[in-house]
Amino acid sequence: NLLRLDFGVSSSANEPVLDILRRGIGPTLALTLPILVLETLIGVSLALWCAFYRGRWLDRFLVVSSVALMSVNYLVWIVGGQYVLAYRLGWFPVWGFASWSYLLLPVLIGTFSGLGSSVRFYRTVMLDEMYKDYVRAAFAKGVSRSGVLFRHVLPNAMIPVITNVVLSIPFLYTGSLLLESFFGIPGLGYLGVNAINDSDVDVVRAVVVLGSLLYLGANLLADLCYAWVDPRVRVE
Repeated sequence: NLLRLDFGVSSSANEPVLDILRRGIGPTLALTLPILVLETLIGVSLALWCAFYRGRWLDRFLVVSSVALMSVNYLVWIVGGQYVLAYRLGWFPVWGFASWSYLLLPVLIGTFSGLGSSVRFYRTVMLDEMYKDYVRAAFAKGVSRSGVLFRHVLPNAMIPVITNVVLSIPFLYTGSLLLESFFGIPGLGYLGVNAINDSDVDVVRAVVVLGSLLYLGANLLADLCYAWVDPRVRVE
């Protein structure tokens, strides 16, 4: 049945599970892709600054801020963001998926809540590269700071960066369970939570299988990207 993409019929909605998945994948991608892109770009950029100004006030401030971000529970960010930014200040809508504006607050929360661990990981990766011989040789030859960071350090740190980015894709899928449930976004996460509450076994099975395939595909994509960014790695 899986080979024929036959996931059965939903007992609660009385329609093919595949049709339900097709409707849910769009909102999920609209939510998770911006979170992945923004978190990666901001995290890598801040980590480069931390590595270059290691031990200075900027580095220490970002490290302390990262630890503080990691110490706050994910649910606290969601509930606090809804109450302060949406309910009290009225800057964002609280519930629904009527337009792109309904995605702004969940994307902001998803990006901000994950920055702590991202910055700490990428900072460690960049520091491993900053004190290698080729970096000291580049500085000795008169290469500018931006040249060292973007032409030397960043390309050589791409393998662990790619590993973290690609392998975080399945966890974004599971992380969307809470965001979609609290903000009423009709994606796969919202679908999975409702299926569990309704004891809809076919839908739950389809969501779990889709997450498993996504994790396997992410691992394969990471291996292929290694060969793309590093000529020393060969795919055989």
